[in-house]
Amino acid sequence: MSNKEVKAALKSARDAIRNKEYKEALKHCKAVLKQEKNNYNAWVFIGLSAAELEQPDQAKGAYKKAIELEPNQLLAWQGLANLYEKSNQTDVKGDLADVYQKLLELCESGDKQKWCDVCNKLVELYHQEKKYLEVAETWQKLIKMKQEEGAEKAELHQLWKKMIHLLKDSTQDQDNKTEQLLLTAFEHAVNSADTVPGEDHQNLYKDFIQCLSKFPHETGRLEKACNDMMALYPTVSYPLEVLCLHFVQSGTLSEEAMRCFDRLLEMDASSGPGIIGLGIKCFQEKKYKEAVKSLTEGLQKTSQCPAAWHYLAEAQMKIHEHRDAVLSCNQALKALGTLEGSGLRWKNLILQLKAEALIKVPDADAAEEAIQALEQIEDASSDPVILAIRGQAYLKKGLVDQASKISQELLLSHPDLAESHALEGFIHYSQKNYEQAEKSFLNAIERKAETAVYHQYLGLTYWFMSDETKKDKGKALTQFLKAAKLDSYLGSVFCYLGNYYRDVAGDKSRARGCYKKAFELDGTDEESGTAAVDLSMELGDMDTALSILNEVTEKASTGTAKWAWLHRGLYYLRTDQPSQAVADLQAALRADPKDSICWESLGEAYLGRGSYSTALKSFRKASELNPGLVYSIYRAAAVEQILGKYENAIATYQQILNETEDYVPALKG
Repeated sequence: MSNKEVKAALKSARDAIRNKEYKEALKHCKAVLKQEKNNYNAWVFIGLSAAELEQPDQAKGAYKKAIELEPNQLLAWQGLANLYEKSNQTDVKGDLADVYQKLLELCESGDKQKWCDVCNKLVELYHQEKKYLEVAETWQKLIKMKQEEGAEKAELHQLWKKMIHLLKDSTQDQDNKTEQLLLTAFEHAVNSADTVPGEDHQNLYKDFIQCLSKFPHETGRLEKACNDMMALYPTVSYPLEVLCLHFVQSGTLSEEAMRCFDRLLEMDASSGPGIIGLGIKCFQEKKYKEAVKSLTEGLQKTSQCPAAWHYLAEAQMKIHEHRDAVLSCNQALKALGTLEGSGLRWKNLILQLKAEALIKVPDADAAEEAIQALEQIEDASSDPVILAIRGQAYLKKGLVDQASKISQELLLSHPDLAESHALEGFIHYSQKNYEQAEKSFLNAIERKAETAVYHQYLGLTYWFMSDETKKDKGKALTQFLKAAKLDSYLGSVFCYLGNYYRDVAGDKSRARGCYKKAFELDGTDEESGTAAVDLSMELGDMDTALSILNEVTEKASTGTAKWAWLHRGLYYLRTDQPSQAVADLQAALRADPKDSICWESLGEAYLGRGSYSTALKSFRKASELNPGLVYSIYRAAAVEQILGKYENAIATYQQILNETEDYVPALKG
């Protein structure tokens, strides 16, 4: 076959392909290859025809042969790209990317439009494969080519925006290089927008700031972007909110941060981050109740801020709302899970605070939960303060040996640490070794004099050590007063001050004030509430007694606050208000149905309002629960007498006299 015949055969093959006669085309190509086995066009046409006849392996082999012959010719590469594009096999995507790369190389100095088309296809392929760095680098090459061609600012702006769109899902797991390329794209897009200020530009800036806030190490860039956006959009609160949350999360609350909080609240008094900032300001000023109020309100609006939950938990700890502090720590850990890029620092701080709160919670399983929280802290074994907390958790759980082991290790390794001596003190105190406890707490106070709980426990040690130390003004009283001065929210200290003034000093008025303060701080402290009411009654101050009781009973749910219902019921009984007495004593019995005194008092109340049958039942119930209650048995007989049940009454009187010969009311009856 001559050269002329080869050309004619190739032309016939081309015409056959044009007419979709692929088998015919293959015949012509094979004829050519018999003459010229390295004919580039023949191999390309075979590849094309085989592809159309759904013979992908043959097509691929033909294209590869053509590429081997002429590696810098476009046709075979394009054919191979088309073949791979149509393939459903996932394993060809890597090969397709290599083909696109080669096509880019071949088109770079020639057909710019074709180069751009291939570039788009390659980026799409990388995007499907989640190869974000390759997406970013390839798209940047496209933008660079457009810039060199002198593309309009508007077109470049759209290209930068497309790059942002392509990389927006990459923030979860991207490397630093991709991150930098994404942020560069944002900066170019923000600076190349046509309408400034404008809605699209504003939204773009928001997205930029949101993206920056996901990268903890980009604080400088974030602050600049927020300040730049505030300058352009002074009435938009978003950048200021992000900046405020950034300051909260960073844990460094400078004067600039405080100015941001104030400015945000001026702009929008209902802004979540602004109210959180106000709460933190209150916390720093030691206004802990106001801090709890503001932080709670702010977090209802902006809940995904672990640091703010941590501040709330700290404030709750300061006012001894330990259960609430545990819940806030749990919320902080939950928010930390959704926050990208946050380090271990917050997690460790939150877990430590959670453990400290759990140790103060009286629940049976709280100590075990505290130990579990401490086990999640990174490098906990090397931190002596965390070890001391673990020792307290063991002690609370009743594992004295483990607590003692930690205490001994800490005293050897960290003798200058207050927590080492305090743990030893807590262990001695729990074992009633008061003299050793005294030494330990004095050592702890020497190293950390401003810790209220050390003074409280030294005071308790003196209180239980002996009558002498309990009564000595320089011992228990002094320590309780120091603790109360250092921590004005420590209700249990005010309760013991009340005990001191009532039982030792005999100062009922001062004692009443201390009990009242203790109860105001802790509404669950029945001992202080009862003592405050009893002393108020003794002092003739019925208004104070009633106000305390009314406050408790208003808040009480069914079956709770027995002491308050009982006290108020007895007050109504004494002041001849039997109907109110009945209602309150019934409420007290719902909390404790086996209280014989309460049943006896209820009988009196029913009697007072003329309900004889129910009075009789109540007295009988009282004597059933406590057969030694002679008065209840006598009152039952007296009611039977009133009801005309004389035989029953006589039998009951006789029963009393058999046991108590000289019980005058029964003789009289």
